[in-house]
Amino acid sequence: MTKQFESFAQFYPFYLAEHANVTCRRLHFIGSTLALILAALALYSSNYLWFLVAVIQGYAWAWVGHFFFEKNKPATFQHPLYSFIGDWVMYKDMATGKIAF
Repeated sequence: MTKQFESFAQFYPFYLAEHANVTCRRLHFIGSTLALILAALALYSSNYLWFLVAVIQGYAWAWVGHFFFEKNKPATFQHPLYSFIGDWVMYKDMATGKIAF
């Protein structure tokens, strides 16, 4: 049964608990960074297929982190919007040192 959340503020602690493994978090960070670079490339080159590559590789890094290091299913499967937001909030929190990298 899927846990329901009434707000992102309720969801984020759950999201962080699903990313307790530092290697998983690092893989998320790498994937998100590459996604940003590829999105910029898509805009710069006007070749918008790079957006598709950005999304695919971003999720690939994250899912490797979950399946092989965290040993859980990505929250994206049950909470896609909150998970997408959570990834970028966690990215910011890692980049600013709020969460251990």
